[in-house]
Amino acid sequence: MAEFVEADNAEAIIARIETKSRKIESLLKQYKHVEALKTALEGSPPKTRDERCKSANWIVVHRALMAIKDIDGMLNALDVEYYDILMKYLYRGLSTGDRPTCDQCLKIHEKLTERAGLGCILRCLTDTINTV
Repeated sequence: MAEFVEADNAEAIIARIETKSRKIESLLKQYKHVEALKTALEGSPPKTRDERCKSANWIVVHRALMAIKDIDGMLNALDVEYYDILMKYLYRGLSTGDRPTCDQCLKIHEKLTERAGLGCILRCLTDTINTV
């Protein structure tokens, strides 16, 4: 079972997410969109139940997701170990109801499902411990 940190450590997690956010912004300015997404997905989801941490991390992942233009190229460059966590964030994006976010998440979802198969969806939906 995953070990979760207590809420009093949430500030430390948020500080790490802020550092990650600055790195991602730098990568995006250099047009390294896939590298930014990989960086955003690293260490995700945060090992906490604190919603502030999860929301802060979602904002970082969302920023990287929205910058992706070449979905096939992104999936070719992305290691398969990232597929399940990416799928979780796609569902989080779909749950926002924001039209541009949903459109992007659906495009990526379609290509990711073709690549990773239905097992990726099932693992994402049945993992109730490591939520994003």
